Amino acid sequence: MELDKLKARLQALRAKTVANGCTEEEALAAAAKVAELLERHDLSLSDLELAQEQCRRAVAPTNRKQRQPISACIGAIAHFCDCKAWMEKDETGKISHVFFGLPGSVEMALYIHDVVAGAMNAEWQRYKRSQRFIRYSDDARTSFLFGMAVSIADKLTEMKTRRNEASRAGSGRDLVLVKNAIVEAELARMNLTFRKTRASGRKVSVDAYEAGQAAGQGVTIRPAVGDE
Repeated sequence: MELDKLKARLQALRAKTVANGCTEEEALAAAAKVAELLERHDLSLSDLELAQEQCRRAVAPTNRKQRQPISACIGAIAHFCDCKAWMEKDETGKISHVFFGLPGSVEMALYIHDVVAGAMNAEWQRYKRSQRFIRYSDDARTSFLFGMAVSIADKLTEMKTRRNEASRAGSGRDLVLVKNAIVEAELARMNLTFRKTRASGRKVSVDAYEAGQAAGQGVTIRPAVGDE
């Protein structure tokens, strides 16, 4: 499948979010399907052909000046999609997450980011309704969402490990190393430098955090979906 067709598929899937009536399980299963299709496309190309694809960046704004709970799974999303990620602040101090890599990888990362964000909000609303006699603080909401983000990050990392092993066994080629080398070379050419950010120092509600983890563990992400 041509890359343009894959990108069109990704853009169509981005529109099919939880807010538009798609469950998080259906949306994440669709993301796994696209990951499989993108991997097939990349395996069909030689290392030289892959290197000729131009890296690009995509931005996911938070519209907030403080780090949001979803930041706990940004690295896992980037790893799952074979790209890099970092945080940037605009002139007003608002934070955005940036994904950088090969075109298909970046489109997929942005899609999964949007799906995860929608799933986290939906699960928090469900949890809050189920505990309707309890008044929740911002710390409880943040703790719940942070716990869910950590849980989803773990699941994405496990999925990625299994997919890499299956790909190497099937093709005898380590596609991840090839793509990472291309991205690293482009970052070096751009002479970008990064610095670590400090922890936010927020209090964590243990009950809400554990409830968020349980919600994240309940999200089903299928590592591979067969042809339609």
